[in-house]
Amino acid sequence: MLKVDGLNVAFGELPLVSDVSFTVGGGERVGLIGESGSGKSLTASAVFGLLPDDVSAAGSVRLDGVRENLVGAPESLLSTLRGSRLAMVFQEPMTALNPSMRVIDQVAEARLIHRTARDRAAAHRDALRLLEQVRLRDVAELGRAYPHQLSGGQRQRVLLAIALANDPDVLICDEPTTALDVTVQAQLLDLIVKGAKERGAALLFITHDLAVVATVCERVLVMYGGRIVESGPVAEVLTAPKHRYTKGLLDASDLEAVDMHGRLHAIAGSVPAAGQFPSGCVFRNRCPRADDQCRVQPPWFGEPEHGHACWHPVGGDE
Repeated sequence: MLKVDGLNVAFGELPLVSDVSFTVGGGERVGLIGESGSGKSLTASAVFGLLPDDVSAAGSVRLDGVRENLVGAPESLLSTLRGSRLAMVFQEPMTALNPSMRVIDQVAEARLIHRTARDRAAAHRDALRLLEQVRLRDVAELGRAYPHQLSGGQRQRVLLAIALANDPDVLICDEPTTALDVTVQAQLLDLIVKGAKERGAALLFITHDLAVVATVCERVLVMYGGRIVESGPVAEVLTAPKHRYTKGLLDASDLEAVDMHGRLHAIAGSVPAAGQFPSGCVFRNRCPRADDQCRVQPPWFGEPEHGHACWHPVGGDE
């Protein structure tokens, strides 16, 4: 349903995302994980055509059934696709929702703009149905509220209702549960998966939470330094990672694994600033196994759907 090939994002001459390729099939749930600053949200914004004016994209983003490459496509085309075939749930609902519009009008607007409701009354009826589908209570009363009058969990459910309003083919979720407590997070994840399944939508779920990926996704892409460094089935990657960065993420998230001093495992160093990643392997300055080969030559990845960019993979020549 969605095919990204050789995607590059840059701020002037400064590379931010480099040679990213992946696919998401209809009904498939794919996770995109990595630390803050790894390029996850920029990748999603490039796919959605929402990069800032001073940030450019190159490469190919193809949506099934659309002849044009979405990278560099005219706004007239992108605006017809956003909210209809492509939908997105953003991380911060208070900036994604219009503070001056009532909730019901914002959900109804998604139906009216794409003419999937014949008139405003029908759009409002559809909006109430969608709010019920995301398990909000007293939707008639809640629909009259403004975003600031809702809780964080309620606002995210409203965003999800808007995203699902026109039965999208591709649903992108950019860390939608970050600010929510565990119980509300679990409820929202269930709604996202259910909403995507019912529509047969391709789901690209962006997060830094490995537990969320294990719960939601079938396949995972691991991103570091603006590049995909490992990909494969969730069960395989999270239990037998090949890339040293993936292994570091898993070790750092294991609350029962501590060193001889009782400290949690941590990946050495910190994420470099954009444009300051090392030559060769982008992870080599933080990797305990790096050698001259890693410094000189970027690792070969393999197949975009199942591979790893590491000269010395975990379980190889230790």
